[in-house]
Amino acid sequence: MFWYQQPLGNGLKLVVSSSTWSHNSYEDGYSEAKFEVNRENTNYALMTIKNLTPKDEATYFCAASDH
Repeated sequence: MFWYQQPLGNGLKLVVSSSTWSHNSYEDGYSEAKFEVNRENTNYALMTIKNLTPKDEATYFCAASDH
């Protein structure tokens, strides 16, 4: 599962990738303290953005791979 952020007028930025078999992998500038990902199984994942500020305003996307 991949989580992306798209601030208004900008391109997609990868925030974090997660899988059921390894730890979440955060891109530079992003952390679990701010973007918490819970993945209980292969069919369910949730990203929670903590302590929202105006800087967090964006469209967020998730994408899944069936590999």
